Amino acid sequence: MIKKSQMINSLINDKHNTFFHRNCPGSSRTRVLMDGVVEIAWFCPSGRDDDKFTDRVAFCNLHGDAGEHEKQMHIMTKMSSVNIVVLPQLSRDDKRMTKIQNLYKDPKPLICLLPEDDLALTEMGNRKYKIGLKGRGQADVSEDLRRAITNCLPSASTFRLEDVSKHSDIRVDEEDDDDDCKKGKEAAQQMISLLEKKDLTEIKESFLPHQGKLWHQWCEKNKELNRPQGDDPDMEISKKKVEMKKIREQQHKAPISEFINLFIKQMNLHAENKSTTKPMFFLKWLRILLDEYTSADLSGLHHKYDKTWAEVSKLSKSSSSNKSKELLPKQKELVDLSKKLQDATFGLEHIMREIGQIYESCSSVKKNKKDLQFDFSSLPSLAAEMMISGFPLELMDGDAAHVPVIWISAVLDQLIQKLGDQRIFVLSVLGIQSSGKSTMLNAMFGLQFAVSAGRCTRGAFMQLVRVSDEIKTQMNIDYILVVDTEGLRALELAGTSTRHHDNELATFVIGLGNLTLVNIFGENPSEMQDILQIVVQAFMRMKEVRLTPSCVFVHQNVSDVTAREKNMDGRRRLQEKLDEMTKLAAEDEVSDAECFSDVIAFDVQNDVVYFAQLWEGSPPMAPSNPSYCENIQDLKTTILSHLQNALEIAAYRKLETEYGKWTWSLRKAMLEIENKLQNQIENAAINEVEETDLQGKLNENIIRETQRKLNVVLQQRVLKKKIDAQRTQNENALFEKAKNLALTLKNKAKDDKILQREKREEYYGIFQKYCQGATSAAIIGEIICNKLKEPIQQSVYKNTARDLADEMKTNCESLNGNRSNLEKHILKRLAEKEDFEAYKTYIHNPKEHFRSFIRDEVSQYIKDKFNISVLPKMKDDLNQKENQIKEAVKKATKDVAENSGDTDLWLKIFTLNLSDVLIFSEKDLEGVSRDDVDVKLLAEVIRKELPTIISNVRKEFSTASFLRKLEYKDRTDEILNEHFCQCCWAQCPFCRAICTHTAEDHDPQPHSVPFHRPDGLNGCHYRGTQTLTPDFCTTLVASTKRFYRSHESDETIPYKDYKSAGGVYAEWSITPDLTELSYWKWFVCRFQKELENYYEKKFQDEGEIPDEWRIHSKEDAIESLDKYF
Repeated sequence: MIKKSQMINSLINDKHNTFFHRNCPGSSRTRVLMDGVVEIAWFCPSGRDDDKFTDRVAFCNLHGDAGEHEKQMHIMTKMSSVNIVVLPQLSRDDKRMTKIQNLYKDPKPLICLLPEDDLALTEMGNRKYKIGLKGRGQADVSEDLRRAITNCLPSASTFRLEDVSKHSDIRVDEEDDDDDCKKGKEAAQQMISLLEKKDLTEIKESFLPHQGKLWHQWCEKNKELNRPQGDDPDMEISKKKVEMKKIREQQHKAPISEFINLFIKQMNLHAENKSTTKPMFFLKWLRILLDEYTSADLSGLHHKYDKTWAEVSKLSKSSSSNKSKELLPKQKELVDLSKKLQDATFGLEHIMREIGQIYESCSSVKKNKKDLQFDFSSLPSLAAEMMISGFPLELMDGDAAHVPVIWISAVLDQLIQKLGDQRIFVLSVLGIQSSGKSTMLNAMFGLQFAVSAGRCTRGAFMQLVRVSDEIKTQMNIDYILVVDTEGLRALELAGTSTRHHDNELATFVIGLGNLTLVNIFGENPSEMQDILQIVVQAFMRMKEVRLTPSCVFVHQNVSDVTAREKNMDGRRRLQEKLDEMTKLAAEDEVSDAECFSDVIAFDVQNDVVYFAQLWEGSPPMAPSNPSYCENIQDLKTTILSHLQNALEIAAYRKLETEYGKWTWSLRKAMLEIENKLQNQIENAAINEVEETDLQGKLNENIIRETQRKLNVVLQQRVLKKKIDAQRTQNENALFEKAKNLALTLKNKAKDDKILQREKREEYYGIFQKYCQGATSAAIIGEIICNKLKEPIQQSVYKNTARDLADEMKTNCESLNGNRSNLEKHILKRLAEKEDFEAYKTYIHNPKEHFRSFIRDEVSQYIKDKFNISVLPKMKDDLNQKENQIKEAVKKATKDVAENSGDTDLWLKIFTLNLSDVLIFSEKDLEGVSRDDVDVKLLAEVIRKELPTIISNVRKEFSTASFLRKLEYKDRTDEILNEHFCQCCWAQCPFCRAICTHTAEDHDPQPHSVPFHRPDGLNGCHYRGTQTLTPDFCTTLVASTKRFYRSHESDETIPYKDYKSAGGVYAEWSITPDLTELSYWKWFVCRFQKELENYYEKKFQDEGEIPDEWRIHSKEDAIESLDKYF
């Protein structure tokens, strides 16, 4: 028997079960979940002759017996345009008969399906039909039903799904949530009402003035700025910047439309309420209503464009004698239609683009717009909230082919503020227009990139995708940032777009992404040639700038993805084509790459994915292909494997940043171990230092450095050994003489003055005690305490200096980063003091200036923080030393008692326990008589005398003593100097900028620096003149200018080919870059006279300082350091 749902399915799509029914795989005999459920599905005509219906039809299907679900039946029959009832034979007293009679009396069309009748379609009058089902085939019944519905549609009422909410018995979620959805719709409708009766092609010009001609002019100037021509690039750049500034000022004067002000007001309203769901309703409704508003006009324009394009193509192939005459007006019409299409395309992205340009114009002139009701600095926060809510944001303006860097940077800063510094994987997609890129991303991540024919992506969009907790744990990332791009070889751009545009786009998105999906439509590699060459060239450029993105090729619309042999052959042909394109691209990029694997790591077996066709049949009513979903899952798996690789690469890139932290941690460990080993050497506990003593504690470089230092200490110990031994012997002999003399004079002279005259003051105390009859234990105890004072002082000062270096490395702003951060603070300090002599040292002897700066920072820190930081550290360490000495006394006394030892054993254990902590050993007590010494009494004497020694040491703590008592190598500034200054100090041969590599020897990597300076700072001038050059190296290497490799040489070398000069020039990597620091422009203008006097030359004639440089203030200069360092 034909089922109701099965019959409706045949009307919608006879190849797909739109509605689930009893005969579907996996179904059951009884309804468990579906009884009483109403489902809805739409039929959309394609415009072809074989369409079942010529208009859109919505089918509402009630599962189960309608007689048992009165509420559903009432609503459905009231709202429907046509009622269809499967009607079994009923007796007159059946309560359901009344409902059928009511339907029959209703003026709406009614179609009755009679399971127990075999008659064909029969009209009963007044738009009432009956169709028998008994013994009839499904095809015949479906055709009768289709004809009946078609007959009823012209006079049927229109169905609106949203009218369901008007029924009081039905709860609609759009009406809940404090009317958020309704309010969002009302706000969106208010905005749309402002567009009514406006010509769609003129809306942007009147409502979005900031992204029109002025923005496009600024973009053109900016592109010219980055491609300077001629012999005076810096002067040309300066003029362009002045022109760009004027354009920004004009842009700032442009009015803000009521439409945009209303949008900002709505978004700020939600932001103030800290709502995350409310702006989503408003934005979704606005997008729906904008699409609805523009779709009709866009559809008409697309139809005209396609028709004209077909005519142009036909004329191009024509051999008519009037071909040129007929073709020209059609081509012009095509260009006009292309412009109208661009003007008529109006969506949420254009609103956000306008807000971005309002922000950029305000940022440029540094003041708010008069008609802007909110501070412009709040605008990036709105865009960040949109991204967090799941909306894409335009990354590159597709109409201007430009990235609004100021705006995008501000939005990303806000994202970081709102989300924290999250771990992000960037996935880019690139492909020919209409090849299914956006559809693939939407299916894979549940995104909402524009995919309709009238709204293909222009430019590039980015969207945040939060990953699952499982992936977050496995892959150590928090978000995937998906970047979708406009199609390459876009038809609308024909005539205005060039291969150059596609190259720029490909280079941009490949450079952004950790992984790029290269989307190819079809299987023929010869048709992919253009896109493959563009992709290969872009990857070559990545290699030049030391970026290592990955790529996966996705073949869309492949007929048989399961044929392994066919796929293998396709992979082989793709590899051959990639290698061929690599050779072609290598000629343009001056590269020696011969195959694609020379450019990037690429595995043709794992990095190529084949996709089945999305639809099974012809849209719009074709069902999706299950194989496509499987292919999406396979691609996800491939992406995750690349994600793991990208994380490893990202970790490697972070090494440079982390290296400074690690080396400081290692250096701290080195200083502690070095201190212990040095104490052991001085105490003769060890006689040689091997690498094995240090391995496992320090890295290789620091091992060698520490070993070298300690071996120097060993050599010094050998040299000092004889002197120290003699000194100790003499001192101890004096102690013995003091004892003997005291015994001799004990009964003869008790006058202190006589005793002081007999012996040096140094030994007076001990001598006095002997005279007073003190025991040997008391005398030796005091000798030990006196001898401990200096080692305690040395250790306390040394440890405090090391701890202070660690504290400053954390708390001192100038020292808490890498060397680049230190240099930024040095440059800030120089600007604040405006001391030209200090600048000269920095430029010509940077290492000495760095050391001097660190020395001053340490000195000032000690002065400012002595009582709150330095002194407490010294006191804490001193207390620790006291406790360590007491513990050593306790252990020595205990071990001697347990082993029935003597004084010698006690001294050996005591000094051994302190050998790591203090430079104090048994040899310090050589020559001192140990006869008749009670070790228990000795321990008691030391415990009694030690606090006095500790107190005396504490009293001497001061700023002066801290610096005076330390050896030079142990000083805090020297510890920090050793950390920061063991790096590369090579200077640019043109401008003297310092190489920023943290390793002293970084061969084979060339010297490099992020920002160069004007060459005039180094005294560079035009030969045979007194004219200094103000040009930056990074603009010179993009110019046609030439230079002499040395003062003696007569040969000139093009700056573009500077490495050919050999020597130091060949050791540097200087890439064209127009990101010139305001800092050096300000410096040249501020110290122009000083520079001219110092070098005895002038900034004049062709070396004249550009006017634009003179607008940079000291504040701008310092701000530029924070921006770029």
